[in-house]
Amino acid sequence: MPLKIGVLMGGKSDEKDVSISTGNEVLTALKKLNFYTNRILIKNNIKDYLDQFKENDLIFNALHGGEGEDGGVQKWMDNNNIKYTGSGPTSSALCMDKAKSKDFAALLGIQTPKWQLIKDTFTKIKLELPIVIKPNQQGSTFGLTIVKDYKQLVPAINKAFKYGDNVIAEEYIEGREITVPILGELVYPIVEIIPSKNLYDYECKYTPGMTQYFCPAKLNYNIESIINEETKLLFHEFGCRVYARVDYIIGKNGKPYFLEINTLPGLTKTSLLPKSLNSAGISFISLIKKIIDLSL
Repeated sequence: MPLKIGVLMGGKSDEKDVSISTGNEVLTALKKLNFYTNRILIKNNIKDYLDQFKENDLIFNALHGGEGEDGGVQKWMDNNNIKYTGSGPTSSALCMDKAKSKDFAALLGIQTPKWQLIKDTFTKIKLELPIVIKPNQQGSTFGLTIVKDYKQLVPAINKAFKYGDNVIAEEYIEGREITVPILGELVYPIVEIIPSKNLYDYECKYTPGMTQYFCPAKLNYNIESIINEETKLLFHEFGCRVYARVDYIIGKNGKPYFLEINTLPGLTKTSLLPKSLNSAGISFISLIKKIIDLSL
C-alpha cells in the first residue's frame, strides 16, 4: 500500500508564499509518484493541526523561515513521534542563526566574512563600509541592505529589525555568488548566480528571467574541490540530514567565503537545488523521491 505523505506548507513567516509554491510543486511530484497525499496548509498555531499530521506516514516539510526552519516545528514533531523530511531541531536552529553558524564555521577553519551582531540601533558598528545589514534569522533576503554610505546605516538597521530581534552586520565581499546543494552524502554541481540587479533580492530570486544561472559553474578545479569539501564538512558538523544548500561568495582574491546554510531550500520552478540536480541528470520528481527515501 502506498505511503501517505502530508505536505506541510504556509505558516506565519514572511516566506509563507514561497513555502506554498514549494509545497504545491512537491504535491504535484508526489501524485506522479503515486503516493497518497495530504495538503497541510498552516494558517495559525501548528499545534491545532496535530490530527492532520497524525494521518500521514511522513510529513514533507515545505515550510520556509520562521518556526518551520528554526527547529520549532521539528522539535514539536519529534515530541509527537511524527516522521518528517529534512534536518532535526538542533541543526535547524543552528543553521537559521547566521551569527552562530558563522561562529561555528570559523571554529571549523572555514573562512567567512567578518561580522558583528547588532542588538539595537545604538550598537556601534566596528566594520568598515561597505557592509551588508540583514536580519540574523531570516531568508529570501528579506530586510537585507548593502550599506555603502553611513547615511544608509540607521535606516538599514531599522529595516532589518522589522524581520527579527537580532540583526547582523557583515563585511561586504564583492565577487561571484554561488550555491552548493548536498543530498544525502553527495555534493551536486555548483550553481553560479548572476542577478540582473546589484542584489540577488526576493524579486530576482522568484521572478523568472531576472537572474542568470550557470550550472555547473566554471570554477578553478582547486577552488571547486575546496568548496565541495567545505560543504560536506559543514553539512556533517552542523548535524544536517537528508538535504541542504550552502551559500558562498568567491572574492576577487579567488577565496570562497561561507555565508550560510539553508536546511529547507526552495523547491519551486526557479529554485537552485532542483537546477543543480537537473544538470546532473536528476529530474525534479526523482529529487523528491530521493528526499523521501533518505528521510525514511
